Amino acid sequence: MDKEYFRFYIKVRTALYIEPIVIHNELRTVFGNEVPSLRTVQRWSKWFREGRVEVEDEERPGRPITKTTSKNIRQVCDLINDDPYVTVGELEAQSGIRYETVQQIISDHLQLKKIIA
Repeated sequence: MDKEYFRFYIKVRTALYIEPIVIHNELRTVFGNEVPSLRTVQRWSKWFREGRVEVEDEERPGRPITKTTSKNIRQVCDLINDDPYVTVGELEAQSGIRYETVQQIISDHLQLKKIIA
């Protein structure tokens, strides 16, 4: 089950002045080990009592995580085919994919190696 559904349930039960331990036990009875931890239920219940209305995660600062998707692998492969002497830093700048992810794509997925003259 999506965590936002759990949060909505926590929000409604908190509005009815139900204690977090009871909310957690109800969720565990229905969903077993899929439920958030008691500490998480307590934290969200506290936030809802303090006036929070959203059940979605807040935006976090920082660089977004890029993963090695087939689209990213194809993009790096195309860039390398266009210029075999391109550096990892240049690939990062041209593709917008993190440096570490580019390195992983090159070594693990494309199985290319650095040749030093």
